[in-house]
Amino acid sequence: MIYKKLPLLQRFTVTVNKIAVITALALFLLPNVSSAEVRVIDHVVAVVDDDIIMQSELDERIEQVQYNIKSKARPVPDVETLKTQVLNTMILENLQLQMGQRAGVRISDQQLNQALSRIAAQNGMTLPEFRKALAKDGLDYNATREQIRREMILQQVQAGNINNKIQITDKEVENFLNSKEGSSLTAVQYHLAHLFYPLNKGQDKAQAIALLTQAEKAIRGGETLDDWKKANANNGLIQGGDLGWRSSSDLPSVFADIAPTLNPGEISPPFVSDNGVHLVELIAKRGGSQMVQQTKVRHILLKTSAIRDNQQAETELEGIRQRIIDGADFAILAKEYSEDIGSASEGGELGWSNKGQFVPAFEKIMAATKIGDISQPFESQFGWHILQVEDRRMYDVSLEKQKNAARNYIHQRKFKDELDAWLVKIRNEAYVDIKS
Repeated sequence: MIYKKLPLLQRFTVTVNKIAVITALALFLLPNVSSAEVRVIDHVVAVVDDDIIMQSELDERIEQVQYNIKSKARPVPDVETLKTQVLNTMILENLQLQMGQRAGVRISDQQLNQALSRIAAQNGMTLPEFRKALAKDGLDYNATREQIRREMILQQVQAGNINNKIQITDKEVENFLNSKEGSSLTAVQYHLAHLFYPLNKGQDKAQAIALLTQAEKAIRGGETLDDWKKANANNGLIQGGDLGWRSSSDLPSVFADIAPTLNPGEISPPFVSDNGVHLVELIAKRGGSQMVQQTKVRHILLKTSAIRDNQQAETELEGIRQRIIDGADFAILAKEYSEDIGSASEGGELGWSNKGQFVPAFEKIMAATKIGDISQPFESQFGWHILQVEDRRMYDVSLEKQKNAARNYIHQRKFKDELDAWLVKIRNEAYVDIKS
């Protein structure tokens, strides 16, 4: 099946890179070799622009796909259907990898190791444990590494070709947040764990409350809920564990009034319901109102150099500070003297900032400076500063986070649509010859 014509010379060049592995062809070209002596070891199944796909590569990928499908207890398609699907996927991947190669996309071993470590951590393993788990499942670690490297290259190629096509307006974000889907995405969610002592068989309520009060004290003292439950498993009645993330609308009614009263890391006292005694721990919370302290600050930065050492920078800033105290305008002096390219033209303004936004040396002085005061000169990794705290406030960042979450969701949805169209386009524009 040929999708696009190529000149004869180019079609010949396409196969040169892998021709050494096509043993059947090599044997065929050798003189004095009878047909009985020819044994096909491998052959080309598809020519894809400047590369080829070998039967051995296709067989290996089919085996991987079959393993993944079976591990998820899903029905495996018939062989021919699976072969067609896998080959089409490999052709699209091959085209993108060639694009990445031409664009100079590279994934270093360090980047790859970091990615593997993250994958291992997501599965609750160290990297050595992850290697052992792969070997136990019959998967080659080095082959897995290279597959992940290819996937990282594909991600970069796709992002580079798709992201600049996606535009998201403020109106789209607003409409999404007002939709049922958006409301569900931005609803308050709680990550809960609990202990439960049932009273459905005439158990003593006072005894249940006493036991869970012991659990509350132990957990407040640093013991985890799971550890306490395991240590008291011989009781035979204690139930519960991690409930995972639940939105406020999905909370069991018995927890609906308790969860909103807890801060992350807090645990409730034992409380009684119609069917037993409960203890609830709020592990984490997301969504809803989130108040943070913000500081409005401006600064003047002087950098040290061959003609200005630390002492000179500090002395110069002391002079500028005194001029401001004596009535000079901070913004005018910042425009004249500050060497912070990002803020000098704005009179040194850094705007409202959250805790942890600046480097520690800057954060420390900013936190210690009263509203309206100008700090003494101090040094950070960027040079010497003086700063003025203009104001402080408690600010609800939940709306900003909701908008960011909405933008990410809309982006992912648009990305998929754009990606599907782009993949069709590059396939149609490529030279693809599938061998029968």
